[in-house]
Amino acid sequence: MVSGSVLTVFMACRTSTGLALEPLSGAIAAGNAVVLKPSEFAPSTAAFLAANIPKYLDAKAVKVVQGGAEVGEELMEHRWDKVLFTGNARVGRIIMTKAAKHLTPVALELGSKCPCIVDCLDSKRECQVAVNRIIGAKWSTCAGQACVAIDYILVEEQFAPFLIELLKSTLKRFFTKPEYMARILNEKHFHRLTNLLEDDQVKSSIVHGGNADSKTLWIEPTIVLNPPLDSDIMTEEIFGPLLPIITVKKTEDCIAFLKPKPKPLAIYAFTNDEKLKQRVVAETSSGSILFNDAIVQYGLDSIPFGGIGESGFGQYHGKYSFELFSHRKAVVRRSLLVEFMFRYPPWDEYKMGMLRRVFRFDYVSLVLALLAFWLLGIRR
Repeated sequence: MVSGSVLTVFMACRTSTGLALEPLSGAIAAGNAVVLKPSEFAPSTAAFLAANIPKYLDAKAVKVVQGGAEVGEELMEHRWDKVLFTGNARVGRIIMTKAAKHLTPVALELGSKCPCIVDCLDSKRECQVAVNRIIGAKWSTCAGQACVAIDYILVEEQFAPFLIELLKSTLKRFFTKPEYMARILNEKHFHRLTNLLEDDQVKSSIVHGGNADSKTLWIEPTIVLNPPLDSDIMTEEIFGPLLPIITVKKTEDCIAFLKPKPKPLAIYAFTNDEKLKQRVVAETSSGSILFNDAIVQYGLDSIPFGGIGESGFGQYHGKYSFELFSHRKAVVRRSLLVEFMFRYPPWDEYKMGMLRRVFRFDYVSLVLALLAFWLLGIRR
């Protein structure tokens, strides 16, 4: 149940309206007053929320605060009952550090390098469906600028050439014009992404794409085959239209590859092998797992959404948003009519025996012992 007084919640959210409004609805439903700070990196979205939320919601209950990092830091100096932050791990650590001052509970929804395992599928049709969904999850949704977007692919080396050619041909059909691709959010992120390709070993591993236009902030869908595992493109969250493909000897080797990595927000796997599915579930750790599709789990409000470890913690969506912003307050009521004196000193064997029955939840024996004590008292 929600505690008696209204809780105050501070939410600092990434760029999309969905990332702001979905948890906001759960916080309001749970009876909270909310301060919402949209990301400064999407000024149009922030301005839209600031202009429209007051039209429909009581300003005393929900307040939108705009500004950069300094505004967020100032807000974190205040005491909140709950903080939700969606963004990258670097800022997430800052949020947690500042929240520790007031011992404020924090929920973090962070990005990560979401891997996608691609098994050797049974037919050309299944391969095409898998590629369609991979492209939809990597390039169609904000050009990969989503926390749940596929970050890289793991595939058996003998199947990799076929997969790459199918990706190329499908990309040409899907994106016949440059304007069909979403633009990069801003110049800072554009240069961050293009710098990932500047590494000589990474640049030499490009098998498709690689072109970019700084004037329009456009980057072509780019596929990179087996870049160095210690390169920035394989150690940092990409959050853009660059897709590394890493080959393994056997598909089962993907699990060993993932185990030492930071726990991702999601793991995707395209396979019909039930044993492999069971192993992925049992032997890996991630916020969620999705077989034979990608990113659609974000839209399902019937399941919890959230990360684990470096990809964050705290789950929301649907009823889970309500639970995230609720406090389950235990309320116990007892009568003053009956009193058990064996709770109190001085202790003797009889009282200790009664207490042992209580702590063992042996209530039948306890009642019988009390009844026997009462009957003895009557006879005396």
